[in-house]
Amino acid sequence: MEGWQRAFVLHGRPYSETSLLLDLFSENYGRIRVLAKGARGKRSSLKGALQPFTPLLVRWGGRGEVKTLRSAEPISLALPLSGVSLYCGLYVNELLSRVLEQETAFTELFFDYLHCIQALAVTSGSPEPALRRFELAMLGHLGYGVDFLHCAGSGEEVADEMTYSYREEKGFIASLVINHKTFTGRQLRALSERTFPDADTLRAAKRFTRIALKPYLGGKPLKSQELFRQFVPKKRADKPPEPE
Repeated sequence: MEGWQRAFVLHGRPYSETSLLLDLFSENYGRIRVLAKGARGKRSSLKGALQPFTPLLVRWGGRGEVKTLRSAEPISLALPLSGVSLYCGLYVNELLSRVLEQETAFTELFFDYLHCIQALAVTSGSPEPALRRFELAMLGHLGYGVDFLHCAGSGEEVADEMTYSYREEKGFIASLVINHKTFTGRQLRALSERTFPDADTLRAAKRFTRIALKPYLGGKPLKSQELFRQFVPKKRADKPPEPE
């Protein structure tokens, strides 16, 4: 690869005695797996830089599935995620690691990711609006196109108080039956605009993204959610919303 790329570390694990195997999310090449030789060594200048949520400039080389990291420089300090926001950030990283094919460009999604973790770093309220906006953006970039504003059966614009049932690969059909796959027109409008003015629209967004992401994630649980459940015991009455 010629030149430098802006990138973030999505996930890393030790490799041999002194190296790291990293999944990077880069601006123009998407998800890239690289071997950072000697990055865990005592004298390595990369030791503190190759961490999630640190904006990086990187270069790599090689033709195989696993590239070799040539250089990496932090652009700035790591975005300050802690507590619930940290677990939400780990959830977003795991989504990208699980869903994106290697070496497929998602430049617009790269900036959606940046905006999401920036929002998580500064939010003093619920992180859920930022998570839902990112999930919907990611689904759109993956080609999961859904018309939230028109009934798939008639083509008519959705009405706020009407109920619509979601049909995979078709869209939303007017329905009298209410279940976990039904949404009001008002909720669908919020999904289309990616704005969630209240708890009702946020819950609807979470239901929809769970349904839409299931084919991509399969039955394998997300490790970030398991970590979050350990971090926040179920019995706590003030438990914040789970990052999913």
